[in-house]
Amino acid sequence: MDFTIKEILLIPMALFYIYAGYSHFTKAWFFHKITPPILQKWKKPINTIVGVAEIAGGIGLLIPATRSAAAIGIILLLIAVFPANVYMLQTKGAGMKIKMWFLWLRLPIQVLLLAWAWWYV
Repeated sequence: MDFTIKEILLIPMALFYIYAGYSHFTKAWFFHKITPPILQKWKKPINTIVGVAEIAGGIGLLIPATRSAAAIGIILLLIAVFPANVYMLQTKGAGMKIKMWFLWLRLPIQVLLLAWAWWYV
């Protein structure tokens, strides 16, 4: 059975989002710290919503009938969480020991993740 690169890359993408969503529950403290101050009042429900959305998106990618909708959802989610990446950069890691080069790298990685998700729309 031959698989295309697009089909092969679907699996790591789906697993990435499932794991990221899972991390919102196992490492909630991390996501609470990177929530911008204007949203701090709602950091717990935001974290839960994002975690559930990432898990649902990852699972949805694996189901052909929901793949396109899941990809659109992931794109919208990536746009929604982008301010947290900017906030981390502005605060030099939100008080955590994260290298500045990595914080800068996260911004263009978001663009790559958006393009990767768009591939499945």
